[in-house]
Amino acid sequence: MTTLRIPRGAVLPLLFAGILALGVLLPLLMMVTISLNPNEQDIMVSMGSIRSFIPQVFSLENYVQVWTDPVHPFPRYLWNTLLITGSTLLLSILFNSMAAFVLAQGTLKVRKLVMILILATLAVPGESLVLPQLMLASWAGLIDSYQVQIIPGVANAMSIFLFYQFFSRLPKELIEAARIDGFSFFQIYRYVAMPLSKPVISAIAVLQFLEIWNAYLWPVMVTRGPEYRPLSVAMSAYFGTNQAAWGNIMAFAVSMAIPVILFFLIMQRQFIASVMSSGVKG
Repeated sequence: MTTLRIPRGAVLPLLFAGILALGVLLPLLMMVTISLNPNEQDIMVSMGSIRSFIPQVFSLENYVQVWTDPVHPFPRYLWNTLLITGSTLLLSILFNSMAAFVLAQGTLKVRKLVMILILATLAVPGESLVLPQLMLASWAGLIDSYQVQIIPGVANAMSIFLFYQFFSRLPKELIEAARIDGFSFFQIYRYVAMPLSKPVISAIAVLQFLEIWNAYLWPVMVTRGPEYRPLSVAMSAYFGTNQAAWGNIMAFAVSMAIPVILFFLIMQRQFIASVMSSGVKG
């Protein structure tokens, strides 16, 4: 029988990783445990104790109440969030990759200056742009719509930068060979650059998916009712009462977290490959 031997130098990193894993998993375990308990009084008693991390009751009553609530229609909120997140993500990857390819492989003389200006926007707090964007959206008549939640999230400076870094490292021989074969500039982008950039696309997709899915400030300012309201805003309605129903809140939170977890599990291989390749290349 073989025994597992851990090198001395790996003990501290493993211990540190274990502590970090507990810090992430314990709140999730507490969230699931409370969501399965339909007794609100029992939840309040066990809150803050070890019982809140150990499932005592297995009931889907809270989930049924959340999913069938006529006042706060969860299926509608979920559809809104999926539509907004998916549309924003697809448009963002398309337009940001195009912009980055032009800046990385184009002939524009001031493309480096343009890239610097794009990166400079990262220093501007997003909250400072909310009021001008709200005024523009109101002037355009887009308040309380899908468009007003999708369009502002399409342009992303970090996505352009990540695509730019990748496209800048493409071998010149590969680009020249495509040009000799008669490929136009757009065809090189479409048939050469984009198929090779799957790891970058995966990394950007994961990062932006989390950002768009959990967005709160902008949606709460531009939505007026459940017709276009996403999950992040809808969840705050449970805190508007005199006494919060923690079982329903946690059931709502778990239901909202499941698509994020599934998306990450689907994209994790490419995401990890992107992180590792960026670390190797420096």
